[in-house]
Amino acid sequence: MGYLFGMLRQTTHRERFLQACTCQPTDRPPLWMMRQAGRSLPEYRELKEGLKFTELVQNPELAAEATLQPIRRFGYDAAIIFSDILVISEALGQPYELLEQGGVKVNFTLNSKADIDRLDPSRVHEYIAYTPEAIKLARKELGDERALIGFAGSPWTLASFMVEGGSSRENTRSRALLHSEPKLFHALLEKITEATIIYLKAQIAAGADAIQLFDSQGGTLAPNKFWEISGHWMQRIVEAIGGKVPTLVFARNVHHNWNEVVQTGASVLGIDWGIRLADVCKEIPAAVAVQGNLDPALLLASPEAAAAETTRILEEMRGRDGFIFNLGHGVPPDARLESIQAVAQTVQNFR
Repeated sequence: MGYLFGMLRQTTHRERFLQACTCQPTDRPPLWMMRQAGRSLPEYRELKEGLKFTELVQNPELAAEATLQPIRRFGYDAAIIFSDILVISEALGQPYELLEQGGVKVNFTLNSKADIDRLDPSRVHEYIAYTPEAIKLARKELGDERALIGFAGSPWTLASFMVEGGSSRENTRSRALLHSEPKLFHALLEKITEATIIYLKAQIAAGADAIQLFDSQGGTLAPNKFWEISGHWMQRIVEAIGGKVPTLVFARNVHHNWNEVVQTGASVLGIDWGIRLADVCKEIPAAVAVQGNLDPALLLASPEAAAAETTRILEEMRGRDGFIFNLGHGVPPDARLESIQAVAQTVQNFR
């Protein structure tokens, strides 16, 4: 009778997500949306009214609420905690701000060895306690029904912001520094990695079911530099987590380095929209799950167009255990709600 009951019991959203992370069969691909999926919601804009982005991030109650809003509206299988990759920069001693016109600015750039020497990983646990607290609050409301994902930026991606002084399309200054001052750049990566491990372990202890590393600047590195400057440091983080929870690595535009992304030890690879998922799956082991890779611009298009492309990806990936449907990058702030809903319903109804 117990076995029969187990066979008949409906799989929770959380179980579906975790099964996909470990390449177990699921009744349909799980769905979640990468990076602050709530920014396009009217309830998010109401929540943020009169507040700076950093004030929202640093308030556990508000961050938990922003985390849960997309789940309530769209019913995703997993939520991602509302935070920002640059909280590590601030905790190390380099504050930042999110610009209203878009992009990020840090309060000062790293110009010398003295600047890097002043960065202090020892204060991270205390300084960023607000994120684990937000995870505890979100975990309490989600219960065992839906998964909760914690995250951090990859050391290279975070280092590029810290050296450039904010957002940069090409990371020219940081790429020059890693060649001209390799020991100094490695010292920076070492400090960021140490701080990130402390931060992510605190997220897991607070109740995160999985951890994602965002290497959104990985593709700005020359292919022969990817492992030394990015992949190696992400591997250190994955090893430090020690398999306590699945790890997801999203490395954008690294289409010549898939073997090295696999070498990080990640359970799941996040794939951007610039390459076919089926082609990536031919290059990586079947035991490594994939997530992606709808073009985020489709959330600005009609619901019909978004649903059609979602269906194409689902059909292309049919039969591949270890597939999580997601965007190929973050949700645009001006995404159409009806198009997001069309994507969610298409995935949720797919069999």
